[in-house]
Amino acid sequence: MFVVESIFFSDGFVDSLVTGLLPYWLEIPINEDAGKTSYIFDDFPSTEAQKPFREDHRAQNTCYEMEDERRWEELEVDCLVNIFGRVGMESLLLDVPFVCKSWYRATLNPSCWQYLKFPDDLISDCTCSFDLGDPHWGTLIQRFIDEYRLDESRFSVTAFVKFIISRSKGKAIYLRLSPSASEDVLKYAADECPALKFLALPCRLVNRKSSIIGKWTNLEYLVLGSSYNLENFLGQISIHCKNLCLLNVANANIGKDKAMAIVSLLPKLKQLILKNAIIDRGALVTLLQGCNELERLDVSNCIGFDEGDEEIAKLASHIANFSSGGSTLFDYDDYDDGHISHDEMVYGYGSD
Repeated sequence: MFVVESIFFSDGFVDSLVTGLLPYWLEIPINEDAGKTSYIFDDFPSTEAQKPFREDHRAQNTCYEMEDERRWEELEVDCLVNIFGRVGMESLLLDVPFVCKSWYRATLNPSCWQYLKFPDDLISDCTCSFDLGDPHWGTLIQRFIDEYRLDESRFSVTAFVKFIISRSKGKAIYLRLSPSASEDVLKYAADECPALKFLALPCRLVNRKSSIIGKWTNLEYLVLGSSYNLENFLGQISIHCKNLCLLNVANANIGKDKAMAIVSLLPKLKQLILKNAIIDRGALVTLLQGCNELERLDVSNCIGFDEGDEEIAKLASHIANFSSGGSTLFDYDDYDDGHISHDEMVYGYGSD
């Protein structure tokens, strides 16, 4: 038997969002060191400002079918958390909580926030324009501000990112920061996410911070948006991150010194990904001869050696998964035509 019912957003549910959830967002500071506390909202929405928010959600009737009169909202919390942890950050913030009370409560469980992948189009607070029509606003930010009718001129992206990180309550195991993430966010993440196993840092943070990597002692997978400062990162990893098995470096420029650092500081590395890199042939030979425990090496689409190099292929014969397709000897024309774009080199992850 199928029973068709509708979910109605009661005043109590909407009130819990407006008067319960929003104040929590207000509690995330931006700059504690300077003695100033800035928030996502400068003041709490007035009753009048809350009115259209309530009316919109009162009017939403979501119909669904249930077999044998079983209700979605009555699923075990553990089951809901398992599902919601897979839907992605945007849905977890702006879709799931508005279905019913039990789903909203489930989204507050820290286990839903173990995987934190911030979108690449998330802007930083240094962006001078806060116009919602500006394409530099990320889709997630646009929806968030629109959903809660916030004053975008008072909105803080840094506080927003900290709020999301704080939802994990120390249980996050995966963190990929957006290319525009600030050093303040990185420091906050280091304190709030001690259990990370996967970390992806954009180029702008790789260029500034290396010592902070030592806080993640459980780290197993590391993605860096640049090879700049690589030796210092590897030095910290060799001391503090004993479980690291995968290193992925985007926009890499690997010479003999960096290759020697990888060999000497990460002798037990299992996977090394250097796609689209500029890599000296001699440096690649050093990696192949020195990284004896590698199970995967990806140097595809690189500049500095030829994919058909027979000596390279022979040296790589002990590696179960070796990729060098598309790699060519260095060519100034190829590089000038945009092998690595300026934005990728300065801000992001390239083609990770």
